[in-house]
Amino acid sequence: MSKTTVEKVKETKILAELSVMVAVAAALHFLSRVLLPFLHLPEGGSITAASMVPILWFALRRGLRWGLEAGVVFGLVDLALPQSYFISNPIEILLDYPIAFGALGLAGAFKKQPLLGVGVGIAGRFVFHFISGIVFFYTYAWSGWNPVLYSAAYNATYLVPEFVISAVIIYIIDKRKLLGIYL
Repeated sequence: MSKTTVEKVKETKILAELSVMVAVAAALHFLSRVLLPFLHLPEGGSITAASMVPILWFALRRGLRWGLEAGVVFGLVDLALPQSYFISNPIEILLDYPIAFGALGLAGAFKKQPLLGVGVGIAGRFVFHFISGIVFFYTYAWSGWNPVLYSAAYNATYLVPEFVISAVIIYIIDKRKLLGIYL
């Protein structure tokens, strides 16, 4: 069954929006690396200038499928940006980039509850970085820490602030939308 012209136009519009949101997210992430290098952790992860917000907002607008796709694309774009740390294993690449960032798209399952969506999306990202930390970065565990606690603490040091930043901005955007003011 072929798609109607209306469906093709709608899909093209969504793909264009996805591209713009990924570009904005990547630009925010890159600018954060350049302007806020002190917020970057040695084995990866950083507090950014709200770089996840465009992906989370897109997911909340367009739903789970499109949100997951945007997150995966953003993860691949982020992987292509210059890195200040090394990649240890091909499986780690999958966990830390397309899968972890793809999890941000889980927000799309909570269109009517945007803050819950932000929490679920970032929690999904946390889970994959957490697993990667246990499996691939356990040798970096702080003295006296087991790898599980180390990975949880390490990833929480940047994802908890990222959640707060993202939740505040999504809340503001959502309230403006309810007032009829669109960004």
